[in-house]
Amino acid sequence: MQSVDALDILMNLKNTRPYYQPIISADSHNIYGYEVLGRIKTEQGVKSLGSFFHDSHVPNEYKREVDEHLVKIALEEFLSHNQDAALFLNINPNIIMEDTGERFVRMLSSYQDQGLRLDQIVIEITEHEYRGDISRLAHLIRYLQTLGIKIALDDVAKGSSNLDRIGILEPDLFKIDIHSLNYNEKTISHHGVLYSLSHLARKIGADLIFQGIETVHQLHDSLRQHGRYFQGYFLAGPERSFLPVDHFKDRFREAVHQFILHERTKIQRRYNLANELNNRIHLALKETKKQTNLDNWMVAIAHQISDCCFRIYICDQDGFQQTSNGVLQKDKWVLHSEYKGKNWSWRPYFMENIFRMNDEQKGILSDIYSDIETGELIRTFSYPLNTRLYLFMDLPHSFLYEHDIIAW
Repeated sequence: MQSVDALDILMNLKNTRPYYQPIISADSHNIYGYEVLGRIKTEQGVKSLGSFFHDSHVPNEYKREVDEHLVKIALEEFLSHNQDAALFLNINPNIIMEDTGERFVRMLSSYQDQGLRLDQIVIEITEHEYRGDISRLAHLIRYLQTLGIKIALDDVAKGSSNLDRIGILEPDLFKIDIHSLNYNEKTISHHGVLYSLSHLARKIGADLIFQGIETVHQLHDSLRQHGRYFQGYFLAGPERSFLPVDHFKDRFREAVHQFILHERTKIQRRYNLANELNNRIHLALKETKKQTNLDNWMVAIAHQISDCCFRIYICDQDGFQQTSNGVLQKDKWVLHSEYKGKNWSWRPYFMENIFRMNDEQKGILSDIYSDIETGELIRTFSYPLNTRLYLFMDLPHSFLYEHDIIAW
């Protein structure tokens, strides 16, 4: 869509209006709030002001004038409709830091006598667009939060977002574009970034908002990543009016029900596979005589499970590898002795899984991950041989695909 000239916008402020895009809550299935988006009416139709606000060549004073005009209209309409929802306002961090937020807070405070509660306001800031000292921005955020205003970091999985900087800012909400979830074998790092963001959000007490949702599958992906709030054209586009709080309740509930059914099926498949592997290892141990030479014992076990495993090894409870790596190559198990003695206790969940295996006396199927050596998506099944030794077998992508448990 062709952008509108900055001067044309300033000279036609009367034609600019705020539009409101609903944000839906996962826990209530109601409208949690609205994002305010600028639009201008032209002879060619209604156009977005997004390019105007993101154009680095447009002076900040122009942007501030248009933004304040839109925010004031939005606040007046918000209050006149007695909204109990949240109102999301996009704020350029470089502009608000010019006076450390004084002008913005003064404007909001002027509406408190008309019934505005500051805890209804959510400020959206794009962290990686900020060019100043991050500690000064963090100080302003703390001040705004003491007033009850919530802070949402926008596009945290895009641009040059830095987890350390995000951690310093400690926002109330992370806003993630759903298109960051479109990963495959070549873009698997996206999943790792999203997992890290989800983990960081949980640690600092922030919630996740997923935006740009255009299909039910994207909504399901967002739920799978532990999103709490959702926004996008699948639910509703920006409109000039507000909606009843439960407008999307039935539709959203049905979409969540479909997601739950799908996830239950996936979880059941994983449990079934874990039980199958437990039974197979248990049977293999019965049919295989334990040997003093652990490599020989491991290979004897490996021959019983060659159809589902491409790498196998044994570690002790402290993570030290007691055997070579057994690798299936052209239908033969080949030993790689250079791995013997290596320590794997630093791997995620290693010590926790050792404790679980001892406590539950059964094997554990890992999450899916990208194998360092092959680059394939694999899972690892670990099994307690006794109270000292633990068998680890890596399941290839082809086996996981066959059992339909390749998804995250």
